Formats: sequence, C-alpha cells, structure tokens
Amino acid sequence: MLVISDVWKEFGYGTIIYLAAITSINPALYEAATMDGANRWRQVFHITIPGIMPIIVLMATLSLGNVLNAGFEQVFNLYSPVVYRTGDILDTFVYRIGLQNSQYGVATAVGLFKSVVSFIFIAVGYRLAVKYAGYRVF
Repeated sequence: MLVISDVWKEFGYGTIIYLAAITSINPALYEAATMDGANRWRQVFHITIPGIMPIIVLMATLSLGNVLNAGFEQVFNLYSPVVYRTGDILDTFVYRIGLQNSQYGVATAVGLFKSVVSFIFIAVGYRLAVKYAGYRVF
C-alpha cells in the first residue's frame, strides 16, 4: 500500500516534467520520420527518448538522493509499537530514538549517516551521467 500511494503521489510531478520535455522536441523530426515510413514506436525509440534523454538523466540523478527517503508521513500514519520490527524506516527510527527516547546523539548520527549516503548516491549518479550520457549541470 505504501509503494502504490508513493507512486501515485509522485506521478503528477513526473508527468509534468516529462511532458514539458516532450514539447521541446521539434515537430519537424516527427514529420520527417513519418515521411520515411517510421511508425509510432520507431518515433518513440528514435526521436522522443533521445530527445528527452537529458531530462531522464537529470531526474534519475536527482531521485538517487531520495532513495533512502521512504515517506515519513505515510509510514508514521500507519506506525505503532506492534510494527516496529517490520515497519521501521530510518526516518521513523530517528523520530523514535531522538524524540521519544531522548537519545539525541544516536538520532543525529543516524540522520547524518543517511545524508552522507544520499550525497554519495547523488555524486556517483552525476559521475555516471557525465561519463555515459555526456550530461553536465554547468
């Protein structure tokens, strides 16, 4: 249920970004492909996907930083001591240890560890984007 609600929550944002990227593709490319006999699927694979590849790489790189974010609000609403063993994520663990048990040092260390791992994911994703897709931010 959490996965479905998270996908549904993020679906609109991704749709707007990708539709905006598709509208930036020159329509003359589609017309030329049609004149050359390309069907809709060939147009998608040879015009649309290469045309939005920089946006795909950017969105993938930015989403790598959110891999460890599992949606605190969604999990916390369904959270109880009965499901601590199976439903605990890093954010709820930090909340439980830091605010409920007043172990601020441990909660800070776990939060810092999560931030460092997210930074490493973003840095590696950016390096891979530069190496394989030729994508650069600046």
